[in-house]
Amino acid sequence: MTDLKPQPPLPLDCLQRIDQLLAGGGRCLLGLVGAPGAGKSTLAAALQQRLGMLAQVVPMDGFHLANVELQRLGLADRKGAPETFDSAGYLALLRRLRDQGSGERVYAPEFRREIEEPVAGAIGVAPETRLVITEGNYLLLDHGHWADVAGLLDEVWYVEPDEPLRLQRLLQRHMAFGRSEAAARDWIASTDEPNARLIEASRHRADRVLNWND
Repeated sequence: MTDLKPQPPLPLDCLQRIDQLLAGGGRCLLGLVGAPGAGKSTLAAALQQRLGMLAQVVPMDGFHLANVELQRLGLADRKGAPETFDSAGYLALLRRLRDQGSGERVYAPEFRREIEEPVAGAIGVAPETRLVITEGNYLLLDHGHWADVAGLLDEVWYVEPDEPLRLQRLLQRHMAFGRSEAAARDWIASTDEPNARLIEASRHRADRVLNWND
């Protein structure tokens, strides 16, 4: 879904790099990865707003397993961990986007925080879209289906704000969607931060590290 709100300024070197990626013609896939609260979705929205019809954001979060399935698997208290996503489905979508035909429109799911569920077919990618921006936590993991994700992307940027800012964003996000401050802090400590350490361990595989505090 395109975010029409005013977006923060973008680093000039990032815009220059996107110009270089697009100069070769054809479809490019750019990955944005980082710990929870890093600002991946904000950066993706800012890039899409700047590029207009040239770009489309396809978040990894659309492949969250539904809450009913998480409960069946006993994973409801680990929502957001790698095993709580349909990683094979995400990989299959990236392959479709990489090989999209001229007469084909590819549909992707979107995660809706207001209902804490994915919605199928919410994002349509036109064949003429030059840049697909996919953002998520686990684009650089080296095990399971995740290990094949980076190979389908032209570049992956690791988004890394200052740590106090990241944690403050995370707290505000959880509280905005209904958690008390105490519950939000508990969730961050028990779920988000273990995931963050796992994501940070994959940082060295990124093509560039972007310290972005906007």
